[in-house]
Amino acid sequence: QVQLVEAGGGLVQPGGSLRLSCAASLTVFRFYDRDWYRQTPGKQRELVATISSRDSTNYADSVKGRFTISRDRAKNTVYLQMNSLKPDDTAVYYCHTQVGSRDYWGQGTQVTVSS
Repeated sequence: QVQLVEAGGGLVQPGGSLRLSCAASLTVFRFYDRDWYRQTPGKQRELVATISSRDSTNYADSVKGRFTISRDRAKNTVYLQMNSLKPDDTAVYYCHTQVGSRDYWGQGTQVTVSS
């Protein structure tokens, strides 16, 4: 069964914006840290942003000041607002959470930044 579902990817010009969403199907996820990762072909998956169970946030240096992670607990959904997008932001973006020793991943959503 699908636990995390991403949406919102697409093609955008450099300097543009996109908002990704990650809806969770299990209620317990609203009480855990939630992350966004991204991956490009031939590279390891990279941690982009984290929102903790207490709503503190952390970002990769490459996206600080441009991306914002947030959550809506009522909807059990996490968002990634991406502004001032660059071609280097092109990747498949995955949402993730860990409950105990088990990792949960979404199916990924493609973000392409190109003119």
